[in-house]
Amino acid sequence: MTVQQSGRRERKKAATRQKIADTALRLFLERGYEAVGIRDVAAEADVAVTTVFSHFASKEALVFEQDEDFEQRLTRAVTDRAPDEPIVPALRREILALVRHCTADSAAPVWRMIDASDALRRYDESMRLRHADALARAIAAEPGLTRSETAARTLARFAVDAYSLAREAPDPEAALDEIFPMIEAAWQAARPPRHT
Repeated sequence: MTVQQSGRRERKKAATRQKIADTALRLFLERGYEAVGIRDVAAEADVAVTTVFSHFASKEALVFEQDEDFEQRLTRAVTDRAPDEPIVPALRREILALVRHCTADSAAPVWRMIDASDALRRYDESMRLRHADALARAIAAEPGLTRSETAARTLARFAVDAYSLAREAPDPEAALDEIFPMIEAAWQAARPPRHT
């Protein structure tokens, strides 16, 4: 198979995934999340149910279709930052970008739907824990890190929680301005790991 064929196949796969996600979100917002099943989404998107599940592991995942992208953005904030840039400001910048994305006017109906569904709130919580774990691994893998794995995990949890708190705040940017100095202070106070 040529690179061109492979590229075309990947583009087609991505387009199908996006079509399914867009269709599902439209149906969920029109009819209500609980009222729409996977079969409804598949029929409306003109794909097989198995195709839906080959792209999304669950009905909840259809709502959070940018899950993997968000996780990658968080980890890249650490791994792709400039060599002389500290971790906390890099994380704050990316968290702010994610919060701005999720607090745009167009996102409000989606968050109202999430807040109204126990299943979606649980999925959101488990997703944030996964994001924090991935971020903690990226922080802990930093060359020359002088803090413990526990400190890396704590920083990751704080950063992901900062996203949630800011997203729910009346003034998200002001919330981050308040939260991140506390995160920075905690990170600075973290002790190097003990060697036994």
